[in-house]
Amino acid sequence: MEEKITTEGKFRFIEKGEGTPIIILHGLMGGLSNFQGVTEHFPKRGYKVLVPELPIYELPIIRTNVKNFAKFLERFIEFKGLKDVILLGNSLGGHIGLLHTKLYPKMVKALVITGSSGLYESAMGDGYPKRGDYEFIKKKAENVFYDPKVATKEIVDEVFATVNNRIKLVKTLAIAKSAIRHNMSKDLPKMQTPTCIIWGENDQVTPPDVAREFHELLPDSDLFWIKKCGHAPMMEHPNEFNRILDGWLEQRGF
Repeated sequence: MEEKITTEGKFRFIEKGEGTPIIILHGLMGGLSNFQGVTEHFPKRGYKVLVPELPIYELPIIRTNVKNFAKFLERFIEFKGLKDVILLGNSLGGHIGLLHTKLYPKMVKALVITGSSGLYESAMGDGYPKRGDYEFIKKKAENVFYDPKVATKEIVDEVFATVNNRIKLVKTLAIAKSAIRHNMSKDLPKMQTPTCIIWGENDQVTPPDVAREFHELLPDSDLFWIKKCGHAPMMEHPNEFNRILDGWLEQRGF
């Protein structure tokens, strides 16, 4: 991704455009570039798009959990002087967005989740691969998408490097356990924040039933499907993802 990463204080982030702030939250194995289609589209539509680097591997192991990532997000929002934000999260990022919205409901105007963890216990990575097994990791990366070609060599190499870094692997597993502990099924019915759920019909990581359960439990939610699409709709079908989100934001007056 060619976007410029800004460093201010303790934060590193991409910032584009002016207007209502949309904060994008990447997943556990997902980089800032996963949302390139979103970061290019929405500044043209009158939104300020911010993509903070989450401290996935920077915190001490004892603090490497979903709750501390949600607190990090709150510090970022305060640091930037933002209010009435729209949070958009994929996978772990969706979970962070959900927990942040539960903890700080007055800060969040709307929530967008896609392939989010928070309900499904295997969502954060069952069967972590044996270190050093490149083909196994390549297969796991391809399974994230409906079209395996989306899992480029660059993506596979990045995941391979992560699971072969002992400290990163330990923290990855800590986050996975934390996501299971922070199951939000009892919290969601109390959360009144308008929520847009965009899901791939062929998601194998967080299957379609997970999306349906989010929709049933969240009092003010709308559910949209993307065909021939896996766990990361904003990567696999960026134009369709943007079209759905555009329509939802317009319908809701955001």
